[in-house]
Amino acid sequence: MTATGPDRVPGPEPEGFAFEERPRLLEGVRAYGLIVAMWVRSTMTYRASFVMTTLGNLAATAFDFVAILLMFTHVDALGGYTLPEIALLYGVSATAFGLTDLLLGSVDRLGRRVRDGTLDTLLVRPVPVLAQVAADRFALRRAGRIIQGLAVLGYALLTLDIAWTPLKVVMLPLMVVTGAAVFGAVFVGGAAFQFVAQDASEVQSSFTYGGTTLLQYPPTIFAKDLVRGVTFVVPLAFVSWLPALYVLGREYPLDLPQWVAFLPPAVAAGCWALAGLAWRAGLRAYRSTGS
Repeated sequence: MTATGPDRVPGPEPEGFAFEERPRLLEGVRAYGLIVAMWVRSTMTYRASFVMTTLGNLAATAFDFVAILLMFTHVDALGGYTLPEIALLYGVSATAFGLTDLLLGSVDRLGRRVRDGTLDTLLVRPVPVLAQVAADRFALRRAGRIIQGLAVLGYALLTLDIAWTPLKVVMLPLMVVTGAAVFGAVFVGGAAFQFVAQDASEVQSSFTYGGTTLLQYPPTIFAKDLVRGVTFVVPLAFVSWLPALYVLGREYPLDLPQWVAFLPPAVAAGCWALAGLAWRAGLRAYRSTGS
């Protein structure tokens, strides 16, 4: 987009042109960081309110695990899994989802922007639209979900008797990171769907918030068709079920081979490739509210 030939004005490049010449991905990350920093500064203006809302968020998410604890006051195992084993599934899923919800949770507002036309203001800025949508109204209070997930994960690791190997040690943080990446792709794919549906945030939530609730329980309590769906269609099983069952030394659902536990990085990359294509298609199809 830089002027060339006789029409080019001598001297240094205008700042806007230099901005566009940089790699698109790096500029998106930089813009995301700047917008997030702005919202964090705004949040920290009222620190007491931030602490209270973060604690409230932590307490609200903690009720999910409290429900599991109440179940185990009446049973010794759920679907053949003990409380510490389910705590591991819960902790991995909750932490991975918490990271995604913190970093990308705002994209579920895209449908609202499409309806009221405020998305148009993002299109004229020399910054990737996805970075702006993801960073908009960044809510640091969502870190409460991550803290709660890590607490449950810590409890599981302290109480479980796992035969640790170097590979299992590496697998633990890897499945949290790759799990967050898979959830992130689902968030972006759901946001892309809202370009068409416009009012589909609840549909998106059924796969994101609903997905993390599903993964907090062992696959043995669900119908095989549902397990197949979250393994081969929307691959949420690669967030926690398959890698966590490898760490626990448990059998995999659907008689899957053992090597599938090492596929989450490849699955996350594939999900992001598809989500990126869907996002580009949705953005190109957008015609504003006035057309």
